[in-house]
Amino acid sequence: GSVLRSTDATTLHSSGGADCLVLQGRPIGEPIAQQGPFVMNDEAGLRQTFIDYQRTGFGGWPWPVDGPVHAADRQRFALHPDGRLEEPV
Repeated sequence: GSVLRSTDATTLHSSGGADCLVLQGRPIGEPIAQQGPFVMNDEAGLRQTFIDYQRTGFGGWPWPVDGPVHAADRQRFALHPDGRLEEPV
């Protein structure tokens, strides 16, 4: 990613295509520490957040095993609220 200033012109060049996502925000005037999906104010906050997440999963997992998944050979499907099962043809 890049930090662009609204006061500076920016030109993009690409021999292929280009996708661009432009976000705008104002500085919050606070220190930032980021790792993975977690953003805190400092490294100590990040460490505590990882500990909390590993301990509780931020609310826990309501199923009896860590990863209820379908069999590896099962095709994708959609089970609708009305009980209708939809599978690719």
